[in-house]
Amino acid sequence: MTDQFARKSEAWSARFSEPVSELVKRYTASVGFDKRLAMADIDGSLAHAAMLESVGLLSADDLKAIRAGMETIRGEIASGAFHWSIDLEDVHLNIEKRLTELVGDAGKRLHTARSRNDQVATDIRLWLRGTIDDIVAALEALQQALLAKADEHAGTIMPGFTHLQVAQPVTFGHHLLAYVEMFSRDAERMRDCRKRVNRLPLGAAALAGTSYPIDREMVARALGFDGICANSLDAVSDRDFAIEFCAAAALVMTHVSRLSEELILWMSPRVGFIDLADRFCTGSSIMPQKKNPDVPELARGKTGRVNGHLVALLTLMKGQPLAYNKDNQEDKEPLFDTADTVLETLRIFADMSGGIAVRADRMRQAAAEGFSTATDLADYLVRKGLPFRDAHEAVARAVRAASDRGVDLSELSLDELRAFSPLVGADVFEALTLEGSVNARNHPGGTAPGQVRQAIAAHRQRLGG
Repeated sequence: MTDQFARKSEAWSARFSEPVSELVKRYTASVGFDKRLAMADIDGSLAHAAMLESVGLLSADDLKAIRAGMETIRGEIASGAFHWSIDLEDVHLNIEKRLTELVGDAGKRLHTARSRNDQVATDIRLWLRGTIDDIVAALEALQQALLAKADEHAGTIMPGFTHLQVAQPVTFGHHLLAYVEMFSRDAERMRDCRKRVNRLPLGAAALAGTSYPIDREMVARALGFDGICANSLDAVSDRDFAIEFCAAAALVMTHVSRLSEELILWMSPRVGFIDLADRFCTGSSIMPQKKNPDVPELARGKTGRVNGHLVALLTLMKGQPLAYNKDNQEDKEPLFDTADTVLETLRIFADMSGGIAVRADRMRQAAAEGFSTATDLADYLVRKGLPFRDAHEAVARAVRAASDRGVDLSELSLDELRAFSPLVGADVFEALTLEGSVNARNHPGGTAPGQVRQAIAAHRQRLGG
């Protein structure tokens, strides 16, 4: 039989009078990166073939041959034996050519009632759906690692900061729970994004649908989609599901980057709150004493890369008229790299977070500096009957006096404190201790160790562990 794939323009050779140039061939080929969609492409093709057979567009023998051929191809790809050809441009034509070599005309009939436009849109959605599931699992693993560390340090006191200035004492466990909250919202966003990813484009064909009596709902059920894309034009040209994923991924990396920044600061010898395990750090080629936090630094840098991919996809789509355009070939590399970067980062951070060594003494020492219990003194005076604004002013004067003397508020004598308000009593020093400060925040969302442990238990119940 005549090999319809003999030339670069195999699927449309009768339309053209000359072959595509080698330069254009290299410029337009996508098989170098879209071959990672191969298993999704096979799954989609098998569901499509089963539907064609059910509506009488494919014989039972052809369906059997296609299934056998696809299993052979699946094995070849998995083993690395499959030959990918740039002459065939993309993953779809490579697989179709190999299928035709294996099963003959049955392979040629497989493309009935579909186009590469709805085929690639289906493949991307299938692949991205599985990737989102992997990312959600990685987010949950990271949360579990942070919860274990927070439980261990539910009562470990550290300074809380605003404007990078010492503000009020908090517990390290409470601080870590802030990131658990962020990553839990990230998982929610990913799950919500998945709902819009999980719609079947197949059946839209090139842009207008098909004249064949297809059963799109059957294909959707077979592939585990929640439903079908309702408009054929939108089905083949829509990439907002990919943009939405990249937006959610950019938020994941933003939260990772914030945590990275703190790990880097905390590990600095000038702060010395924590240490990271050696396997996550590197040394210096010239300074033998160095232990550099390369993993969080690199994650902080990769956040910019993921943000850039989001902007790239938004820019890619902003000027496209309906329906499909070749521009959309450019959606895959930023999408793939975003998914890879996020998944690898989350997995390494789950491992790294579990191995954080906490230097509680340094944290406590820092919390004792910077008048971190000043608000507690103001609250004490309010409980004694002083209006808050007056209490705020009295404590501000006390802080200035203590600062001038180079001592903490708790180091002022009772008579010295009474000079700022006659309401001060001997019980004032209980309010000025670090433990008194954190224990006083004993409400849901507060930093009291008991509240931290309750929050940890609630998160673990949510995560099912």
